[in-house]
Amino acid sequence: MRNNQSRGIRIGGFGHVKAVDIGGSSHVAIQTMWKDRLGFDGLEGNAGEENTARIERLGAMGCSLLRFAVPDLEAAEVLGRLAGMVSMPLVADIHFDYRIALRCMDFPVAKVRINPGNIGSRDKVERVLVKAASRNIPIRIGINAGSLPVDIRNAVDSGGLSRAEALVRAAERELELFSEFNFQNILVSMKASSIADTVNANRLFFQRNDCPLHIGLTEAGPLIAGVSRSTAALLPLLCDGIGDTIRVSLSDTMEREVIAAREILSAAEETAGEGVMPCKPEAAGIRGGGRRLSGKKGVSIISCPRCGRNSFDTHGFTEKWQSALYALDKDITVAVMGCAVNGPGEARHADLGITGAGDKVLLFRKGVLLRTIAASGADEAFGEELEKL
Repeated sequence: MRNNQSRGIRIGGFGHVKAVDIGGSSHVAIQTMWKDRLGFDGLEGNAGEENTARIERLGAMGCSLLRFAVPDLEAAEVLGRLAGMVSMPLVADIHFDYRIALRCMDFPVAKVRINPGNIGSRDKVERVLVKAASRNIPIRIGINAGSLPVDIRNAVDSGGLSRAEALVRAAERELELFSEFNFQNILVSMKASSIADTVNANRLFFQRNDCPLHIGLTEAGPLIAGVSRSTAALLPLLCDGIGDTIRVSLSDTMEREVIAAREILSAAEETAGEGVMPCKPEAAGIRGGGRRLSGKKGVSIISCPRCGRNSFDTHGFTEKWQSALYALDKDITVAVMGCAVNGPGEARHADLGITGAGDKVLLFRKGVLLRTIAASGADEAFGEELEKL
């Protein structure tokens, strides 16, 4: 039986790479995954500048870790070069070939994820662990419901094990192997596309182990379905004090994954603090000696859904400004409203609000009108008022 605090580890923190503390009393770290294969041409010229700027923008939005699929040795070389160009801790995601993991660790790659179920024999795992220990690089044991060891998968198919129990058994088997080599710099993830399996596996593991947990629902789906399903899986875990780093896996952009994760953490803090869900005390703002779940509060965006009274394109305006707002280091509320009904009235608490009013746009702060302008000047005026906050 464990106590309420995971064992702490550090990712990065060497050279130019930022340090991210996971577990212990640290806040829950947000991560995402690069969506496309990155080649050497993506590191050079304008493409290189755009990609590195995007990574820095993800960091400003609240992303702490960025993972890359590394399917072959060439991809390892690309990731290694990129790791020398950015301060964001980069994570190598390795399947099947242990030699790729070994090569990634020649570079300032901050963490390696392996799936021991497909990485190969014991001696191959040992070689990865020995090198990781020598470089002080954490390893994430990534267990997926779709790639369980054969004997455990057979036990599930025969009805001898639930899928949640199987995920935990597979993780604990690998922890035993890592322990034989005295390797403790570990995170664990147990992911399934089933909400129930994901929640039950992580709860069971949490009861028996103090290893930091990376939580998430795999293959969650497109934006609306993926956010809905991920929230259903992650909120009860976070409210139980379970989870040290999260990724919301969407068939959508990295930026939206980060935004979704931030909002889920915010919702967990709110529901825990107000007693909306049956939560353990440590999730209600006192876990690890008073830590918050999220390390970045930042901007809160409220926006109306739009209706026939609308005289301002709230959808388009919100979409245009969303990433920039989430990247601000300001604890403010921004309201984007469609008409005078939902404008300064219902959003009077906003630090900055914008709403339509006939053929004009109103800008207001705490319910007080600031400016009335033509819709064509909305972006410029909004940016100017935002700078004043």
